[in-house]
Amino acid sequence: MAAPLTRMYNSAVHQKEPPTTTDYDIITIGGGLGGAALAKSMAENGARVLVLERETKFKDRVRGEWMAPWGVAEATALGLRDLILENGGHNLNLWDNYVGPAMIGRRDFTTSTPQTIPSITIYHPQVQEALLAAAADAGAEVRRGARARTVEAGATPSVTVDWDGGSERISARLIVGADGRGSPTRKHAGFEVRQDPARMLLAGLLFEDAGVANEDVGIIVINPFVRQGALAFPQGNGRARCYFGCREETGLRLQGEKDVPRFIEESIRTGVPASLFEGSKPNGTFQGADQWTDHPYRGGVALVGDAAATSDPTWGQGLSLTMRDVRTLRDKLLADDDWDRAAHAYAEEHDVYYDAIHTAEDWLTQLFMDTGQEAEARRLRVLPLIAQDQTRVPDVFFSGPESSPVDETARRRFFGED
Repeated sequence: MAAPLTRMYNSAVHQKEPPTTTDYDIITIGGGLGGAALAKSMAENGARVLVLERETKFKDRVRGEWMAPWGVAEATALGLRDLILENGGHNLNLWDNYVGPAMIGRRDFTTSTPQTIPSITIYHPQVQEALLAAAADAGAEVRRGARARTVEAGATPSVTVDWDGGSERISARLIVGADGRGSPTRKHAGFEVRQDPARMLLAGLLFEDAGVANEDVGIIVINPFVRQGALAFPQGNGRARCYFGCREETGLRLQGEKDVPRFIEESIRTGVPASLFEGSKPNGTFQGADQWTDHPYRGGVALVGDAAATSDPTWGQGLSLTMRDVRTLRDKLLADDDWDRAAHAYAEEHDVYYDAIHTAEDWLTQLFMDTGQEAEARRLRVLPLIAQDQTRVPDVFFSGPESSPVDETARRRFFGED
């Protein structure tokens, strides 16, 4: 697997101006799913990769743990699908859609998406450890308990890292920020952050002994009458990750053991079958608002995953976007010895597919969750039309950002203005 980059480096030796010598080819700041996936893939292709991961042991916390079929296809292209499934990943073939307590349809991803593959649910800590170990096995150097204190963009980008009782400045051809929605890398490198107004709150809860009738089926419940939503993702062996979403102005922030009964109560009120809720672990709440940077590359520093764009977690696109970012950046780097040009090409492509997801999220949030007389009138007009023809809804969340147009014609059709 090392041949592509090896040939690239050999050809560079004969250039009049060889590349500047650096400590590494790539430094990924963050060793979670995005950072580890990129490190593994690039190390397999001959790159000298350093992974800086702050946590010495990955911990469970509330976050999205569902990967749509289009995201699974990206993971497959990265050679990660089997690794994920072997380390706690769980195929989810079917998807039940509810409006309130009424089920309106069941979807089989293996027959209804271009990818013809199931979605996957994961347990984050287990998959993170497996991917980081795989990156190390591929030849990447991994430092746990390492904190990137500063990042300097420029012709030869560098990072100052605190690790093992000391501090060191390290350079690379490319630094990749894979350090989440609060990304210090993004701040240090001077990226401008944009954010939608907070409209949704999403709370998550892990059930260890869930009353799941069929572990092959995911559930989404949208109840426009109370402007709430809920999701349930079985992970196998009785475990399920469940989410409850409501409008920001309700102030319903569910945190910790004390709010577990309220979480269950509101989920059932939304329409989730009561039989699902049995054993549980503490929950947490996070805001449902997109946060992103336009063109996530500058001065030798690229951003991937939530550091580049955090989509509204209500719609479950985070893992899929991360896999797309990593696969796109990898392919651009392997295809072009000019990594500055390659990273700019990645950023341009990222903006296109993220914008499609962002636009579709906004449409669905407006339709199902907005308040006021105008919003109620819109639902009365649109919901019967969608019930008659579900192709009015862009399928980007399941089939990918290229699967459906999200232009003005599509917007008018979605909102019943055609």
